[in-house]
Amino acid sequence: MQTETTLQPGATLSFRKTMTVAEQALFTGISGNLAPMHVDARAARAAGFDNMLSFELAVASLATSCLNRIAGPSWRIGALDLTFDAPVTVGSTIEAAVRVLDANAQSSRLEVTCKIDGEACVIRGHATLVPLIAPLIAPASISREEPGHV
Repeated sequence: MQTETTLQPGATLSFRKTMTVAEQALFTGISGNLAPMHVDARAARAAGFDNMLSFELAVASLATSCLNRIAGPSWRIGALDLTFDAPVTVGSTIEAAVRVLDANAQSSRLEVTCKIDGEACVIRGHATLVPLIAPLIAPASISREEPGHV
């Protein structure tokens, strides 16, 4: 399979975003995680934080934006190994970054970091990108015919 994007070792890409209360509410609904530190600002302040804690996977998802942008649509995440070094409060600005360590036609290995306010590293790890094996099938193109119906 030929890929649209050829990754080069040393290539980097970063993305900055502030974690918002609205996104926190959406992720709460998606995950079903109702832990007090994530949904109750008063409980978070009582525990010594300035605000509720952002969901770790919501913060890590910013790195997936970098992975998609650096590799393009012909690649997907094959593996993700992350360490969460510190909590992130809602309202913090995160800079997610990736750096290509090695790359070939079968897979690419990248370093992943997320830093709070551009300084302290809160997430670190590695991702492996692999080629997208088959084209995605758009839902509209899937036949919805039932047996006996034309």
